[in-house]
Amino acid sequence: NSWFNFLHLLFILKLAITSRALNGSSSSCANSFNCGSTINGIGYPFRGFSDPPYCGHPKLVLNCNYQKNLTSIEIVGLKYRVLAIEQTTQTMTIAREDIMEDTCPTEMKNTTLDYSTFDFAAVYLNITFLYGCPPHVGGSFVKDSNYSVPCGTNGEGVYIKGGNQGPGICNNSVIVPAPVPPEGATQLPNITELDRIMRQGFLVRWKIGSQMCSNCTASKGQCGYNNATNKTACYCIDSDTPYISNTCPLSDGTSPPLPKGNDTSPAILIILVFCYLRRRRSLGSQKVSNKDMEKFELQHGSLALKRYKYSEIKKMTKSFNEKLGRGGYGSVYKGVLPDGSLVAVKVLVETDSNGEEFINEVASISRTSHVNIVNLLGFCNTRNKRAIVYEFMPNKSLDKFLINSNGSVDSTNCPLDLDKLYKIAIGVAKGLEYLHTGCNTSIVHFDIKPQNILLDEDFYPKISDFGLAKLFKNKQSIISMLGARGTIGYIAPEIFSRNFGRASHKSDVYSYGMMVLEMAGARKFDEIETTDQMSDNYFPDKLYEQVILDAKMKLGDLVIKEEEETSRKMFLIGFWCIQTSPSDRPSMSKVVEMLEGSLKSIQIPPKPFLFSPTKKQYSFRPSGADSMEIKFEYIIAFSASSHVLASSI
Repeated sequence: NSWFNFLHLLFILKLAITSRALNGSSSSCANSFNCGSTINGIGYPFRGFSDPPYCGHPKLVLNCNYQKNLTSIEIVGLKYRVLAIEQTTQTMTIAREDIMEDTCPTEMKNTTLDYSTFDFAAVYLNITFLYGCPPHVGGSFVKDSNYSVPCGTNGEGVYIKGGNQGPGICNNSVIVPAPVPPEGATQLPNITELDRIMRQGFLVRWKIGSQMCSNCTASKGQCGYNNATNKTACYCIDSDTPYISNTCPLSDGTSPPLPKGNDTSPAILIILVFCYLRRRRSLGSQKVSNKDMEKFELQHGSLALKRYKYSEIKKMTKSFNEKLGRGGYGSVYKGVLPDGSLVAVKVLVETDSNGEEFINEVASISRTSHVNIVNLLGFCNTRNKRAIVYEFMPNKSLDKFLINSNGSVDSTNCPLDLDKLYKIAIGVAKGLEYLHTGCNTSIVHFDIKPQNILLDEDFYPKISDFGLAKLFKNKQSIISMLGARGTIGYIAPEIFSRNFGRASHKSDVYSYGMMVLEMAGARKFDEIETTDQMSDNYFPDKLYEQVILDAKMKLGDLVIKEEEETSRKMFLIGFWCIQTSPSDRPSMSKVVEMLEGSLKSIQIPPKPFLFSPTKKQYSFRPSGADSMEIKFEYIIAFSASSHVLASSI
């Protein structure tokens, strides 16, 4: 059809123009890469950092430190020391430079390969380095003192465990491959041996084919990379044009070169591209294609993140036999891995959607490593079958332990005391602080609520369900959004109306504040009797008047005397977080500071002015709503608030 002809013509023109730009390329790529005494005579598909782009594959660029005679290569954002290259077997030995030089790296990243270019060429055991562990760590957690190495000046250390381990009670974890111990070995090597093993590196095999390059070399050509076709090309000594046959022409004139571009081809190409872009814009936004999904998978193919087949997902969940709960975009099932480990498997609803929520969730969590963020173990992406595998949380989610609309908690659970709820609030705050400021790419969750706070066996909280999350650079404070997203009852006002500001990390602060009010017992005020004169009262107005303005905290049976300070702190912080204007809300770092500080240091927050629904229109039961990306217009009559932001926020 016409589009096929257009694309074909565009391809030919691009190839012709690129061919013109490669004049003299064979001679400029003739020199092999040499660095020191160990890396010598390295040719295609590798190229040196200073060589022209067409001399080698873009993912196989070698850099030489000529002062130290050390060769390095960058793979998925990590720098590796190249210890050896064997071109006949297409293998090379590499080691992580950050771990080689310092067991306490400044940037915490898992060892990740781009599986479109590399494979492991031997069997390796994953070793997890655990950082920022509490000083009392010991016992069954670390059996040998040789597994500890001091990091920094505050006494924190790095501990080593075998396999893929989440950070657990530590702050961060980094996974690195190491050779499998000899048969019969039952313990990991001590730290001295481990240092030697890390310096030995590991063997990888590159997938860029060499057969075509051999044919090119045999015909007295020079191998290179054609950026127009994204394939290996053969450049000939007497020609500046790559040949379709991947060999130089023989004496009988076979393997003719592609036609060279003329002076008008760039202009034609520009016109065609302009027409194509106008046509594409008229069609509107397009859904994420399968190629986008494949590219995403390649970028997130780390050792710690396993890709499962759908049949494996069905097997580990026993055909989805035990349902744990339901999220905004799918259901969660209990599963068991072959090694007996329990997992939670989130199966996304089968739709013709573009998979944005799947990409959001995997991309967001795969960038994190924090004790208060749920640990992602793997995923499945097969056609329209998508699933995400998490660590299993035996105590399920926080909403199961909060007061429901009947004035009680779930019948299968015992209520949590206020001290435990307060510790959970601190853990969630630290997790959000990490998401907002702890990474090069910050994350706004957009769906903080009790259902998305999971609890482990010790009731440590972990933030989960990143289906609505957005990634942004740290320097970017405002997020561009099309349509509101979140759960009714927890959504910040700026999500609905730009009159209150733009969506940002402060939108998470609002959702957190609503959740903290719920944890503090705000739902017990839901049944307060109202008169006709009170029918226009906004529920938080009543809560504010009876809790914030009542210095004596006359809350009846809501709290006991010893818990008054904790409860009052939670209410004060909750109201600071739900201020109408995003600029009046504290950052999550400030929230953590207030939670860990004294009650006297927290100023009285102004009353947030939102809207005045009619009697019984509003009740404090947000947890019953499902998360969603809201596509309809949401109309609320807001009242302007006029209060001054406290200078300490």
